[in-house]
Amino acid sequence: MSMEWFDRVVGELQDHLESICEKYDQEGQMAVERGSKHPRIEFFVDFEDGGREYFYTLFFDPQNEEFYTETIDDELEQPARVILSDIDDIVDAVHEGFHDYVEDEDQSDVVYADDDDDTLYFDTYEDGESDELYDDEELLLTEIVDEDDILEEIDVEWETPEVTAFLKEDEVEVTYQFGLVPETGDGVLRRINRLWTEDNELMKDESNFIFTKEEAPTIIAMIASHMDSMQGYEE
Repeated sequence: MSMEWFDRVVGELQDHLESICEKYDQEGQMAVERGSKHPRIEFFVDFEDGGREYFYTLFFDPQNEEFYTETIDDELEQPARVILSDIDDIVDAVHEGFHDYVEDEDQSDVVYADDDDDTLYFDTYEDGESDELYDDEELLLTEIVDEDDILEEIDVEWETPEVTAFLKEDEVEVTYQFGLVPETGDGVLRRINRLWTEDNELMKDESNFIFTKEEAPTIIAMIASHMDSMQGYEE
């Protein structure tokens, strides 16, 4: 198991991207996370108001010494890996991901409408159709998944890196990250659950919990007082 190929790519990738794409040089950034079982490079855009949006994630498999990205197989309807064998493939993939993100941003527009002093948020798409998303000026929801399920996108300043709370080699990894919502001062706890199937395919599930400063002591006390009643993973 070697990280030499990972370190070489990390050292060259940003320069390669900046040299071939003026817009990426102005807006694109990347962050390296080495603490996971499969280290990764996350690519994102920061905004003046402190918000951040990720547009591409590149994973590295130390066992096989190869980079890959995750996608969904449309025919099988299950997660799949796309192996990127050299630096040119990696640069092309990230560059394409960046422009897909930029084009999506250019094609959508947010419209505001006042109704009884509440701000309603709409997302207007290229075909002119729009969907009412949420009735709260602190949140901007960008996609309706189905009638009862809404995907939220909130500006968050992450105060900590991902911290591994539980790890079982080749099976499961659970990480947490703490952040703050700049506009409200509320806390955000992000939980990422990564599972490996028998075929060594990675499944990822992410959830976010928002809470106020006043709520935090109650949450901490409730967890602490019931720790002895909880069961561990092995149990």
